[in-house]
Amino acid sequence: MALLLAPSVRRGETAGAARLDVAASGDLRAVLDEVAARWPRLARRIRDEQGALRRYVNIYLDGAECRLAGGLDAPVGTDTELQLLPSIAGG
Repeated sequence: MALLLAPSVRRGETAGAARLDVAASGDLRAVLDEVAARWPRLARRIRDEQGALRRYVNIYLDGAECRLAGGLDAPVGTDTELQLLPSIAGG
């Protein structure tokens, strides 16, 4: 199982869970499809209506930024740790 770590600002969408076990593997798209099925509110924060990653969301796969590892086609194994980090803007 892959492990998705949700930041505290997104735990309202995960019923308070910080660690989400995701059975899907293969690529990031498959993992996010399972997230959409199980935690639809969280999924809407990660992908847009066309299924693309929102530009202000960063997902790291075992420490590597997913966009540099293939985006939605980035490989995800059964023991991959995914870290979801929303971008923070200031001003």
